[in-house]
Amino acid sequence: MVKLRLTRMGKTHAPFYRIVAIDSRKARDGQYIDQIGIYDPTVEPALVKIDAEKAKDWIKKGAQPTDTVRSLLKNNGVL
Repeated sequence: MVKLRLTRMGKTHAPFYRIVAIDSRKARDGQYIDQIGIYDPTVEPALVKIDAEKAKDWIKKGAQPTDTVRSLLKNNGVL
């Protein structure tokens, strides 16, 4: 099953995340299929950039977003 979830990037105390489409059996930071956007919670306000067309396309194909990604998509008007 394909999931839309966050993969962690950045240094030890300065994380940022990529929103990716990935096989649910892969590791959190493993090889992903497609990058949907980015999320940086370290800046104020938090930076969220999402490619809405890619996200809608993956959801239409049956990808399941995690709870965190679902809330990010809702806040940005994709869902």
